[in-house]
Amino acid sequence: MSSEALADNIIPVILSGGSGTRLWPVSRKSFPKQFWPLIAEHSMLAETALRAASPEFSPPIVVANQDHRFVVAEQLREAGISGARILLEPMGRNSAPAIAAAALLAAETAPDAVLWIMAADASINDREALRDAIRAALPAARAGNVVTFGMEPTAPETGYGYITRGEALPGMPGAFRVERFVEKPDLEKAKALIATGGNLWNSGMFLFRADTLLAELERLAPEVLTATRAAMAARSTDLDFIRLGAAEFAKAPDISIDYAVAEKTDKAVVVPAAIGWSDVGSWTALAEIGPKDAQGNVALGDVVIEDVANSYVRSEHTLTALLGVRDLIVVTTQDAVLVAAKDQAQNVKKIVERLKAQKRPEADSHNRTYRPWGFYESLIQGDRFQVKRIVVWPGRKLSLQKHYHRAEHWVVVAGSASVTCDDEVRLLRENESVYLPLGSTHRLENPGKIPLTVIEVQSGPYLGEDDIVRFEDTYGRQ
Repeated sequence: MSSEALADNIIPVILSGGSGTRLWPVSRKSFPKQFWPLIAEHSMLAETALRAASPEFSPPIVVANQDHRFVVAEQLREAGISGARILLEPMGRNSAPAIAAAALLAAETAPDAVLWIMAADASINDREALRDAIRAALPAARAGNVVTFGMEPTAPETGYGYITRGEALPGMPGAFRVERFVEKPDLEKAKALIATGGNLWNSGMFLFRADTLLAELERLAPEVLTATRAAMAARSTDLDFIRLGAAEFAKAPDISIDYAVAEKTDKAVVVPAAIGWSDVGSWTALAEIGPKDAQGNVALGDVVIEDVANSYVRSEHTLTALLGVRDLIVVTTQDAVLVAAKDQAQNVKKIVERLKAQKRPEADSHNRTYRPWGFYESLIQGDRFQVKRIVVWPGRKLSLQKHYHRAEHWVVVAGSASVTCDDEVRLLRENESVYLPLGSTHRLENPGKIPLTVIEVQSGPYLGEDDIVRFEDTYGRQ
């Protein structure tokens, strides 16, 4: 790789709005795949941000669903990413409005800034080759083109769209005009595309100037730009977050950047790249890039296998044992187990659709629920009672609140707790407890240096999370 530095004024834009239903039961709407450490030590979001964590890049713009704002901020902080601007979507509107919002934000201070658009949930294992690809794409992007990165195919993949490479750009080595975009093909067409040559996987990663993208949106998808510009004008700040105007953003068409701009523009350029890329769009994709044993198995978590071959086994909760099977995907979480034939992994979303039709909460929600102060999870639930585990990060606190329908009993099992109950404030240590009568005004806070873990026993006729009246909240919730 050349030691020459990239140029100033490249702003990474990370799109973190996906739900990743094909990786159910780990990835769900409440906590999708980009927030899980599926391929490395950090979450996929953090790994994506770390690819651009150097002086050659500006701090990133992250576009995320407003429900995930505290998870995004916490994971960036844990990865050492500072200065990020987090744009919050009030609802999902696909990639074109999300990218438009980021481009408008960047253009306020640097209209000619080059934006590097990338999804928060892709895997790239060759960072040096990635930087070489960016270096090859920069001249074309600076010249006013919409540059996409085409991945050199390694198999006739049916889960990706394709880009057909056209003529080379004069004076810009490694960059080519886009001849056409190809929708996700069936297997026979995918084989033909590979055999023909010059066809690349569409990675969904782009490089372009902010003003170029805005001009193309104005010309090709003006309704997207109009709605997003109005949402930006109506934005508000909330702690470290930028909230897009909800009513205005709701008017934006639900459309991808490919359909809105890339497939229509006469400025489309592709840079072929071999960077070890995967969109991690299925359990099979994770099986392909995961560490394998001599029998071709990937086994992660509390897993025991005997006489098993070519399988992917992952346990996020309990012991999972496999015996005498082949070509399976087995994923265990606290509240769900998936068993699938490996060649059916792309169809996991059909299970999610069936769960949604049955109104099963497991379709969208995990048993563990994350909050800005930490998380909680239900351990036992019965008639008129529920037992939860609550974990509060150091220095964080819950809202000052009360309940109309339940009393609570808190037992500290790790760390120390400052507990407010009406006019009294008490400090509790491990193995100490407090009773909070129905209707009492109370708060839990972690004044210590280690996570606080509390076992909460709720009792009453109604135990729903909407039975909370907040009087004061550090995080601006109602």
